[in-house]
Amino acid sequence: MLKAVDHAVRFDRDGARPSVLGAEYDGEGVNFALFSDHAERVELCLYAEDGKTQTAALDLPEMEGGVWHGYLPGVAPGQAYGYRVHGPYAPEAGHRFNPAKLLLDPYARQLTGAIEWDDALFGYTVGQDDTVRDDRDSAPFMPKALVVDPAYDWSADRALAHPWEKTVIYEAHVKGLTMRHDGVVKADRGTFAGLAAPAVIDHLKAIGVTAIELLPVQSFVQDRHLLEKGLSNYWGYNTLSFFAPQAPYLKTGQLSEIKDAIRRFHDAGIEVLLDVVYNHTAEGNEMGPTLSFRGIDNASYYLLSPDNPRHSFDTTGCGNTLNVAHPFVLRMILDSLRYWVQVMHVDGFRFDLASTLGRESAGFEREGAFFAAIRQDPVLSQVKLIAEPWDIGEGGYQVGGFPWPFREWNDKARDDLRSFWRRDPGKRGRLAQRLLGSPTQFHHSRRPATSSVNFLAAHDGFTLWDTLSYSDKHNEANGENSADGHDNNLSDNMGAEGPTEDGNILYGRMRRAKAMLASLLMSQGVPMILAGDEIGNSQQGNNNAYCQDNDLSWIDWPGAKAELVQAVAAMTALRAELRLSQPRFALGAGHGDGHADEAIWWHGEGREMTEADWGHEGPLGLWLRRPDRGDVLIVLNAGDDAPFALPEGAWAWRLNSSAGEVTASGACEPQITAPGQAVLVLVEA
Repeated sequence: MLKAVDHAVRFDRDGARPSVLGAEYDGEGVNFALFSDHAERVELCLYAEDGKTQTAALDLPEMEGGVWHGYLPGVAPGQAYGYRVHGPYAPEAGHRFNPAKLLLDPYARQLTGAIEWDDALFGYTVGQDDTVRDDRDSAPFMPKALVVDPAYDWSADRALAHPWEKTVIYEAHVKGLTMRHDGVVKADRGTFAGLAAPAVIDHLKAIGVTAIELLPVQSFVQDRHLLEKGLSNYWGYNTLSFFAPQAPYLKTGQLSEIKDAIRRFHDAGIEVLLDVVYNHTAEGNEMGPTLSFRGIDNASYYLLSPDNPRHSFDTTGCGNTLNVAHPFVLRMILDSLRYWVQVMHVDGFRFDLASTLGRESAGFEREGAFFAAIRQDPVLSQVKLIAEPWDIGEGGYQVGGFPWPFREWNDKARDDLRSFWRRDPGKRGRLAQRLLGSPTQFHHSRRPATSSVNFLAAHDGFTLWDTLSYSDKHNEANGENSADGHDNNLSDNMGAEGPTEDGNILYGRMRRAKAMLASLLMSQGVPMILAGDEIGNSQQGNNNAYCQDNDLSWIDWPGAKAELVQAVAAMTALRAELRLSQPRFALGAGHGDGHADEAIWWHGEGREMTEADWGHEGPLGLWLRRPDRGDVLIVLNAGDDAPFALPEGAWAWRLNSSAGEVTASGACEPQITAPGQAVLVLVEA
């Protein structure tokens, strides 16, 4: 039963503005504004500080252009609120209004409380047809939005804007990075306070990281079916609110904790990127709960089946797809992105399943509304933008298909580097592509050589160490009989499935790990390291640890392999010193575009390679001819030790990944032995 309305609360109709959506505090009161094109009436419900007791329910008095709005004087930060939206419950027409369901403001800056799973959260009667409306009140089980004050003293903080060619990305999870770190105060672990601990930042600086990319931190839902199995949504790709942070990541409960962390990273010269999920929401398909968008205006916020609007149109595999083609949905996404840049000072974004964001009526469109809006935006066009260039829909695989200034995750680099070092035959040519930044995919439309984000491992899949320790996935802990997760891991246990005390196997794994990391860090493009790969972290063969919020997913800092850490630090330092990455593609002799800074020559078999040589095995040499920076020769050998004749001239050692200490120095003989499972870097003496 709803509480009685507090008749002392009154809207000031003269102060109401439809121009700014959400709950905006101006120092004297709050303007509330919500978009719903098909609603007939919108109730604003105010709650006491505990988020449980309703103190007022007021109809927003104004509406224009589908924006319902009202100004309440005297309301201050900390006020909890939600909405009840009235309109037709007509699933066959795509409408699922149900005023019995309390709804979150899509623009909520902070939430209080968490979802408590109950059938009352569903707009229909669970167990019956979804056309049968459920009239139970969902408010007791819903989190509430909070009015916030955005004021914060950023002092001298400024955007770092590292050039892409100087960028090294570290993909990490706020909680998983810190839960087992002895250098982080126990009470701070798993939060932004722990994330920005000196021990964490010092480690990132030591290994040459210039940007930390965080798995989703926007508020997300713990899936009911996972909780019932004793699991949880650990990764967070189940967004409920695109503005509010995930509350458990805040030790203090204050938004300033995130800002403090970002300022500390900036002080250390490290950018902060967010992995964002604007392709779908936590409400799932038409059989999912009614928490926000579905009850506010299902037909506007979501793509619905053109044949039967009762059903969701799903290109994400997550039940629903946000209708980015709708101007107010697109605006919400852009407003959210600008909020995180301008108010929270983040430096860029990685877009989950970004192909969905480019879908228009005719399919994926690289010149579509979403990309056009971002590219012309004076704020968003200036930050780092990274696309995960695929979704599960038809034509969804779009590696190389995104417009500048987007960069893209390149799974071809991951697969070809894994395959080459596994000693799969015939991989020389594909390796060459990855070393050059994948020009086949990206050297078009005036895109730079930094368009490819190269990686060996990411959150989704085997860690690097598991790629060398398991031939098969081991996902039993997920409760799906290991049916989940990828089967094509391009992995090799190197003689034992999982942990071993065999010294020869461990030596081989370490040697291959360093070679793989060296090939990643010596390539053109932008390298990304999965958090923990630099210490040899394992997930015990689980390649889909999305539901494992425990020691299996938390990085095993106590088990860190110092040799690997030192190797990564040396490699990133050498990459920076030699300025190995560049904006323009390095091209073979005679293939310049009039602007190329350097040319390339390929060496193998003791000479410049011919077309026939590409089908052979053996060491491969990439000679970067750089008139302004000195020549560099990179030699990669996945096989056994083999002789390798150097190009004419005087060469000096800089790196040998097979050595315990990978940094090397001294002059080279004209012919060297290229160690097996190793990368060498030599420079013009």
